[in-house]
Amino acid sequence: MRTQRKQTRTAAKVDLSAALAQSVIAGMIEKKGKEIVSLNFKDLKNTFCDYFIICHADSRTHVESIAKSIEEEVYKLTGEEPWHKEGFENAEWILLDYINVVAHVFLHEARGFYGIEKLWADADIEKIKGDS
Repeated sequence: MRTQRKQTRTAAKVDLSAALAQSVIAGMIEKKGKEIVSLNFKDLKNTFCDYFIICHADSRTHVESIAKSIEEEVYKLTGEEPWHKEGFENAEWILLDYINVVAHVFLHEARGFYGIEKLWADADIEKIKGDS
């Protein structure tokens, strides 16, 4: 009985993470984030979150706009603010940390420089349709 309750709680966490990831993606799509990808870490051992959601933009203003859209979409879904956020000062790479889901919004050049997708190549990577 105890194992079944633990599995139910784990399944609920995963479902909430997936819903949160979809909300982050919706915020990116809303403001025309480019080349949106979802890195799913759920099947990997020793990871610190379930998803990275990544996109880029061509200007700092656009990067900031996408990040604000993500915050709005997630707030609509959960009523919560990011646990941690950084990068609004220069808007080359804004990170929004929602514990189980981390959103990365890059300036185009910064995304190429850091290459996060390559660092996590063992994750399940999904390219999101609907972005430009």
